[in-house]
Amino acid sequence: MTEAAAGAPARGRTDEKRALRLGTRRSKLAMAQSGLVADAVSRVTGRRVELVEITTYGDVSREHLAQIGGTGVFVTALRDALLGGEVDFAVHSLKDLPTTQPENLVLAAVPEREDPRDVIVARDALKFADLPRGARIGTGSPRRMAQLNAYARGHGLDIETVPIRGNVDTRIRYVKDGELDAVVLAAAGLNRIGRADEVTDFLSVDTVLPAPGQGALAIECAADNADLIAALGELDDPFTRAAVTAERSLLAALEAGCSAPVGALADLPPLSAPLERGDLQADGQIVKQMRLRGVVGTTDGSRMVQLSTTGPVLETYDQAMTLGRELAAEMLAQGAAGLMGERAQ
Repeated sequence: MTEAAAGAPARGRTDEKRALRLGTRRSKLAMAQSGLVADAVSRVTGRRVELVEITTYGDVSREHLAQIGGTGVFVTALRDALLGGEVDFAVHSLKDLPTTQPENLVLAAVPEREDPRDVIVARDALKFADLPRGARIGTGSPRRMAQLNAYARGHGLDIETVPIRGNVDTRIRYVKDGELDAVVLAAAGLNRIGRADEVTDFLSVDTVLPAPGQGALAIECAADNADLIAALGELDDPFTRAAVTAERSLLAALEAGCSAPVGALADLPPLSAPLERGDLQADGQIVKQMRLRGVVGTTDGSRMVQLSTTGPVLETYDQAMTLGRELAAEMLAQGAAGLMGERAQ
């Protein structure tokens, strides 16, 4: 149910009689993600949750994300609605969040992560490696361009990466209409809107590292709403939060924005291989080490810095932040700064 934002109640203790108002972008994917969160919040609070649709700058701008900076373009309007009392909490794709958290807002929950991988939707159900010479692959992400072009250079493939914008429907239509041979999308998004059957190939994270935080959602609310923070905290997944904190710490230490050609993934190596094979059953394994991988590259794929590090499975915020900063320092020492173009200020 969607309802216009009402007047702002006093915060700090939420009125238990009224529905909670969840701020969300208007896109089909955002609405699907927010709907999942709304159902979960209703279960833990026993209260109705109403979706309040909010238009962000990133939704209306026709410029490519790399041109408008990427950082915060899908987030600012939602945060303004939170601070103005128009909504009680908001749901973001975590990869869209700037790495600096405002003091008056809190990341109340990071639910369990969806599949973080990128996928190909190609004509004739083709795999990435089977695309014809000169294949045109659409993506709006400099990160994806850099890694796809680097892989193609290293494996004798001839591809052209084409910058595109638009929602999932628009992007897949480019393939169906014959304008492009393939597009690259996030597995998590297609899973959440029930279109995973259109995937023709999963890109291994050994080929394309995802964006920091990809596949994870962020549930944000006002820092002074203690009751709601406690309720939303029931949805938090500690491992996902630790992993994305390490990834975002790397991104912040590189001083790179959300649209920079930076990929990062924190995972548990013994449990990652079954996912890559499509086997989600990896129970019973005792894992003591977490791996963090990071990559930065020029969009043509000609120069790349890709490193990894391992450490104990992260248990605290400080441990996660330290792991990310240490890997970023190693990447900067190998020239990563010069591959990102204009760094975030």
